[in-house]
Amino acid sequence: MSTNKNILEKMSTQELEQYVKPESPFVPEAIKHAYEILQSRGKIFSPEEETRINSMVLKTQKEKEIIIHPNHTKAANIMYLSGVLSIASMIWAYEDFKTGLSIFIAVAILAFIFGMGYLAGKGAEWVKFVLLITFLIGLIGLPSIYFNFLSNPVLGVLSILQTILQVWAIVLLFKVPKPEAL
Repeated sequence: MSTNKNILEKMSTQELEQYVKPESPFVPEAIKHAYEILQSRGKIFSPEEETRINSMVLKTQKEKEIIIHPNHTKAANIMYLSGVLSIASMIWAYEDFKTGLSIFIAVAILAFIFGMGYLAGKGAEWVKFVLLITFLIGLIGLPSIYFNFLSNPVLGVLSILQTILQVWAIVLLFKVPKPEAL
């Protein structure tokens, strides 16, 4: 949400002082504008007040800032590629989708893969744990990948590629350093 400086300039000095008080509920941009307007009106702030106001602006800006590590972006792209391979697998084995339930499950799995990729790309830290848990649960299906490979080599190769990509994405996400404590 953008703060209109013109609106703040129409306010009285007393109203603007509410913006720069300790624990102000206003957005950093509004606090900064109010501070600048008050200074232009001749209000002199003590060094302590200036430091407090600047730290309030910086603190609230840092809280809203989401730092996206390059590994998040790489992992997201890998997840998207895994989703594309999943679509290719579905097209290759289209005859397996005879019931509404099987189609629903396939679409739900696709949505999950692309959703996790999207969230990883946005820098969500918890995605790595969800992916790890679902991957570990998915290891139960490892023998089916082997049998898929024997009966239909194309599906087997696609499944193996998906597994490798998902492991790669999980490793990348776990290599993201923890955000610095403030």
